[in-house]
Amino acid sequence: MGTSNHDDEMPVAVHGSTDAELGTDRLHRLIQAMVDVGSHLDLPTVLRRIVRTATELVDARYGALGVLDPTGTSLSQFITVGLSDGEIREIGDHPRGQGILGLLITDPEPIRLPDLTRHPDSFGFPPGHPPMTSFLGVPICVQGQVFGNLYLTDKQSGSEFSATDEELAVGLATAAGVAVDNARLHLRLRDLDLLEDRERIARDLHDTVIQRLFATGLSLQASARLATDPALHDRIQLAVDDLDATVREIRGVIFGLHADRRIAGSSLRRDLLRLGSELTEALGAEPRFRFHGPVDSLVTAHDEATSGDPLAAEVLVVVREALSNVARHARPGTVEIDLTVTGGWLELSVRDSGLRPPDEHETHRRNGGHGLENLARRAAARGGSSTFAPSEDGSHLTWRVPLDPPLG
Repeated sequence: MGTSNHDDEMPVAVHGSTDAELGTDRLHRLIQAMVDVGSHLDLPTVLRRIVRTATELVDARYGALGVLDPTGTSLSQFITVGLSDGEIREIGDHPRGQGILGLLITDPEPIRLPDLTRHPDSFGFPPGHPPMTSFLGVPICVQGQVFGNLYLTDKQSGSEFSATDEELAVGLATAAGVAVDNARLHLRLRDLDLLEDRERIARDLHDTVIQRLFATGLSLQASARLATDPALHDRIQLAVDDLDATVREIRGVIFGLHADRRIAGSSLRRDLLRLGSELTEALGAEPRFRFHGPVDSLVTAHDEATSGDPLAAEVLVVVREALSNVARHARPGTVEIDLTVTGGWLELSVRDSGLRPPDEHETHRRNGGHGLENLARRAAARGGSSTFAPSEDGSHLTWRVPLDPPLG
């Protein structure tokens, strides 16, 4: 979508300033803004600095940066400037990319509107959202791919954003793309530095810790056979079972630590843990993840060997949908996610201890939600299955697909 055609010529003199002086001032501000967003290497800090700097650069009352999810079809993060903590809490869940925000996702070109509420694609505001009128949206690209979008609203020194504001925002977005790329490269280099230590820890766990646990378990089993007291025998057997469970969990950790150097910058485990941290506030507690089998190496090998939709991205979408359902329909409780890769299959299990979700048909009737149906369709498209079992004290979702989907 192109920009609007309004009276947006070069800025006129203000308070005695000449056109040249005002243009020089804007250029200086843009250069300073570019330097500012590129002065940090921590990605969360970079993202917040980008949206704050953009808001100041074009004199917007509100600003936001929406980061696209791995599928590139919706927003996974939404960083805002200008809203109070109380307003953010009252608004609730962050936007996913509908209405005006979705235009930049489907057509990543700058958008400038005098009144976003009058646009035919306007989706409206949720309860508690402050009114917004003028709008400027600009995509941020990293290495030729859209990373996210800048959304700026309510020009404070005028009725709407000008063509010059758009040029400034586009220039800043270019610098922002470089800053994001640098921050991600820095993170990858840090991961590579840690990889050697990770592999050493994995060897120590396998060669020392697991062997000692095995020896302890065998000793306890021998003691159990000699125990004449049934209660003592049962207690020893429980200890042996706990040791077996601990060994299985350590093996899962070892698989993660032994991640191939080729995928040091790409980790489904790490992305899932980040997703869990992102949704902790909405869930009321941080979800607990357990990984079984060579999750990173096999899933990444699958994605590299096939030309279809990446399985890792699909798993992230499924987990986000599952956790979002828990956040919407269950009161705070514990959430446990088990991801198992074995025997050519990937199985995802999501359990929560919150109160029973509303009946699925009632959910569809009230708000048009089709989350469980979408998960089932995603699984079926890959030759797998998805089951959901609600109960009075929680629910259990199982999503299971083959690593190699059926042909045809």
